Amino acid sequence: MDKSMLGDLDGLPEEDKMRMAGMIDQLQIRDSLRMYNSLVERCFTDCVDTFRRKTLDKQEESCVRRCAEKFLKHSMRVGMRFAELNQGVATPD
Repeated sequence: MDKSMLGDLDGLPEEDKMRMAGMIDQLQIRDSLRMYNSLVERCFTDCVDTFRRKTLDKQEESCVRRCAEKFLKHSMRVGMRFAELNQGVATPD
C-alpha cells in the first residue's frame, strides 16, 4: 500500500492506522480481482465461439490478446483521468 494514502491519518493511534492500512489493502486486492474477472469474462465471451479442442485456435487467441490489451489500456486511461480529476478537486492546505 502507498504510505501517502495514510497521510491524513496522522492524528489516529498507531493501531487504527494499521487497521486502516489493512482495510485499504483488502479493497485494492478486491478491486484488482474484480477487474481481472471482468476482463476474463468479457474476452472469453467475445472471443471463444466453440469448444472443439482444449486450446484456443489462432483466431481466438489473437482476439483474446487484442481484447485484453484494449481492456487494460482503457482501465489505465480511466485511472489516469480519475487521478487528474482528483488533483483538480484537491484543495491546498
